[in-house]
Amino acid sequence: MCLLSFLKPGITPDLDALAIGAEANPHGHGYAILTEETILVGRGMDAATVLDEFARVRQAHPGGPALFHSRFATHGIRDIDNCHPFALGGDPRTVLAHNGMLPANVTPAAGDWRSDTRVAAEDFLPTMPFGSLDSWQGREQLEKWLGGDKLIILTRDPAYKHPAYIFNERHGHWDAEGRWYSNHSYLTPRYYSYPPRHGDDDEGGYCGECGYPIDHEGTHCSWCAFCWACELDYPSCECPAPEGESRYADLLDLETT
Repeated sequence: MCLLSFLKPGITPDLDALAIGAEANPHGHGYAILTEETILVGRGMDAATVLDEFARVRQAHPGGPALFHSRFATHGIRDIDNCHPFALGGDPRTVLAHNGMLPANVTPAAGDWRSDTRVAAEDFLPTMPFGSLDSWQGREQLEKWLGGDKLIILTRDPAYKHPAYIFNERHGHWDAEGRWYSNHSYLTPRYYSYPPRHGDDDEGGYCGECGYPIDHEGTHCSWCAFCWACELDYPSCECPAPEGESRYADLLDLETT
């Protein structure tokens, strides 16, 4: 799932919302803030520590755009090196953060402990496979490759026309104060009659769309049918089904039990 958020210049973060999002996406956190000269970046595994640092740095540098990311791991190990944002091609002047599951061409190979986003940032996107991201064609091709995913780039590289880019912005939403979120996992669960999630380990969680406990295998919420993999609602999910199975096998199983 992950939660990716963006702040317009001059906008302060909603720390309570980001803390809720961090609880739902607990596998590492990071931020980036543009100043007049550079990009300030912080990462860590402890949400409270990273949020406190983000708040202090943002207060000191409110004038530029900023992003915050909380990770729900799908590829790669859970460590600080896989926390977003990542420098694009190793150049600290440009960083990116992502929400979703990227196409197979950036899936880490066996023995590669990087996340898919890190592979994309380090190996794939620096080759400019879609051309200039300042062109309509380049933007369109990147968003097509992303599918339902969202991507933010912040940059101080003069080769770019703009300091900030949100790709597939339409798949997220803005709040009234000028904060953009990639999904709803920053909201307190909307339903309070849900049973506790199954199991005692930390692999469970709650649907980022409706807040229902994740209590079964598969990618679809058993309450609202939201797909955590592509972040589209049933029946718009575009995820390929395993060979010989229905795309919504996990939902069909639930309907018959």
